[in-house]
Amino acid sequence: MKLSENEKRRLKTKYGSWAIVTGASSGIGLEIAERLAEAGLNLIIHSRSKNALQEIANRLSSTYAIEARTVAADLSESAGVQSLIEATQHLPVGMLVASAGYGTSGDFIHTSVHAEVNMLRLNCEALLSLTHHFAQKFVSQKRGGIILMSSMVAFQGVPYSANYAATKAYVQSLAEALAEELKPHGVDVLAAAPGPVVSAFGQRANMKMNMSLTPQQVGIPILNALGRNTTVLPGFLTKFLVYSLRTVPRWGKVKIMKIVMGGMTEHQRG
Repeated sequence: MKLSENEKRRLKTKYGSWAIVTGASSGIGLEIAERLAEAGLNLIIHSRSKNALQEIANRLSSTYAIEARTVAADLSESAGVQSLIEATQHLPVGMLVASAGYGTSGDFIHTSVHAEVNMLRLNCEALLSLTHHFAQKFVSQKRGGIILMSSMVAFQGVPYSANYAATKAYVQSLAEALAEELKPHGVDVLAAAPGPVVSAFGQRANMKMNMSLTPQQVGIPILNALGRNTTVLPGFLTKFLVYSLRTVPRWGKVKIMKIVMGGMTEHQRG
């Protein structure tokens, strides 16, 4: 999928010439970075992998004739967040796409507390710090766009992925509130809440995801929704899964998600 010419012009005109994409070495982050480069925006792309990131930056620069800078850092550490902020200090950044994150799955009592706390720091604390910094910057320049990566699991508790779903509930709630707070200042905030997506995420979370979207199916719907909606459920599968549970009470959704996630993590629990 590619952006329409009108959307390319809208993104560049409304949000300026520079965008930041965290978690840009794979999955949704990489797809969004590709589409923004296609629209002519210069990029600051982030991941932990310096070599992979540089290869992507070189390819985007040569393919789309844009400037792509890299920041290799671990955002679960405050020094990593600070390094990304410092790298963008003198650039006219107009968009933040906070896509970096990971998940865990399985019985909560059998997971590593270190991994769970580290996930909380990356999915929530780092996202909060970056959002706070760039929201202030965007308000001062009276324009900007912020995309926060939520998930369809953000709308109820999810057994066997309890802490991950809780981190996404935080992101969803934060985005919904900031969308209202920042709108009068010319800043758009979007919660992107996709369903299962084929990426390195599933491998790291050790989940078997048989019905999954591709990053290419969700990237453009997310960018199209920025400035038009507060939350986007990208892809038909995401909409089907979320809307089919709309009339189910919250406790019932939790029970259903237990069955769904139980099937995806059964291999872990024997």
